[in-house]
Amino acid sequence: QRRTKRKRSTRNMSSEEKDVPQNTQDLTVFVQNLLQQMQQRFQDMSDAIIQRIDDMGSRIDELEKSIGELMTQAGIEESQPQLTGGD
Repeated sequence: QRRTKRKRSTRNMSSEEKDVPQNTQDLTVFVQNLLQQMQQRFQDMSDAIIQRIDDMGSRIDELEKSIGELMTQAGIEESQPQLTGGD
């Protein structure tokens, strides 16, 4: 006895079932879209990390400048690092 496949009506499908690809072409498109979304999210996260690193670098530069100015006001030479602790 031969079984025949009956196509389910989309009216009776849940929203999750509607999102599941029904054939190879749909699956290919689904996977491509998913990969594009993942790539975009990765790029957005990478851009945000790079921006934070740049901001942190600027803050460190400002901090170094401020420390240098304070050391100059206090009469401490920058070329002589003070060591703490020791042998």
